[in-house]
Amino acid sequence: MVKASDFGNDFSWGIATAAAQIEGASESYGKGPSIWDTFTKRSGKIKNGHRLQDACDFYHRYREDVAMVKYLGFSIFRFSIAWSRIFPEGRSAVNWEGVRFYHNLIDECLLNGIMPYITLYHWDLPEVLEEMGGWTAFSINNAFNEFVEFCARQYGDKVKNWIVLNEPFGFTSLGYMLGIHAPGKTGLTNFFSAVQHAAIAQADGGRILRAEIRNANIGTTFSCSEIIPYTDRDSDVLAAERVDCLVNRLFVEPTLGMGFPEMDWDVMERFAVQHSTWRHKERLSFEFDFIGLQNYFPLTIKYNAFVPVVQAWEVKAKSRKKPHTYMGWEVNGESFYRVIKQFAAYPGIKNIMITENGAAYVDHLNDGVVADEQRIAYFKEYLSAVLKAKQEGMPITGYMAWTLMDNFEWAEGFNARFGLVHTDFKTQQRTVKDSGHWFRTFLNS
Repeated sequence: MVKASDFGNDFSWGIATAAAQIEGASESYGKGPSIWDTFTKRSGKIKNGHRLQDACDFYHRYREDVAMVKYLGFSIFRFSIAWSRIFPEGRSAVNWEGVRFYHNLIDECLLNGIMPYITLYHWDLPEVLEEMGGWTAFSINNAFNEFVEFCARQYGDKVKNWIVLNEPFGFTSLGYMLGIHAPGKTGLTNFFSAVQHAAIAQADGGRILRAEIRNANIGTTFSCSEIIPYTDRDSDVLAAERVDCLVNRLFVEPTLGMGFPEMDWDVMERFAVQHSTWRHKERLSFEFDFIGLQNYFPLTIKYNAFVPVVQAWEVKAKSRKKPHTYMGWEVNGESFYRVIKQFAAYPGIKNIMITENGAAYVDHLNDGVVADEQRIAYFKEYLSAVLKAKQEGMPITGYMAWTLMDNFEWAEGFNARFGLVHTDFKTQQRTVKDSGHWFRTFLNS
């Protein structure tokens, strides 16, 4: 069985969270509204009408939660800074109470011997900036750069590990094309405008951190999935290539100085030609110290002429009688290995960290115990895939589990439980699940 010691003494182990999903106090202590505060108040957008106002009350309970990170044995705590807690109006006017909160959180981590990794943008754009166009507006880049510079100057003497964006394809596609995440916009025009500005922000943010923080370790994260054609028919293979272009290549290739990906697909060709002048390529590229990969499942893709633009359709794991999580996501450790290999093949990627990986299942708290054997089996399978990739020479330097505790899981509300720690959302009582106890033993192995 795989052991933590198999990865070597220089391999880093952490656990990841996000501000909007855990903090609560979303309308208190000077914080301005984010797009998710607004989105959750719209009828029918979140399962069961759940809202994130209290979330996990991490704002008040961060000390006990950091102690939980230490108890579980992780040496890294990844968290994000809520932009609207720092700049309630998106920029300029500072909420110093919010600034102090993150100083206190960082100090608590350091006091407990835990290394903080700060994510600058984990999907919670200030609502006032969205009203000006959000990620579709060119002005977002100046606002984001001001936010990055402020955070770097405030916290850079204590925090050396930074992540610029969390899953840019995730928030641009789900929020600005499909409309199922905040801010709920739809259409290709919104999507490609958001893509352009997020790609610029990713590289600009890296440059600002490099200029402001001595000895900074700077990364950005990408959601990724192996894209598998349903059959070997040309139509399915080409459909899978189109999906791969969007899901896996759209943001990493500009970062590496390659410009936006081009392929034999008129939609992408038009976009790439429009945005791949030398000026764009230069501003889009930045040499990150590490790339964060976030993987949960592969996608099996079939050609479908009735789906606009991409003409592709996912064939769900359940219909293929494959093992899957509560979310319907296929469990496939070998696929995880292959997608790591796909990204490791880029010569410009120096280091890879797995910055999110985990699974949601239906958990039951019985007499103070959550027996989540399926989640333990999931981690064993996926960690074996990471070890295989590392042993084959792929530059993997760390792994972060998603997530510390059950939280507000975006459009799923509080229904999807990913945590190693069970959260009772009525009482905010935390209970370490069997998977949490397993991880504690694993990290000592």
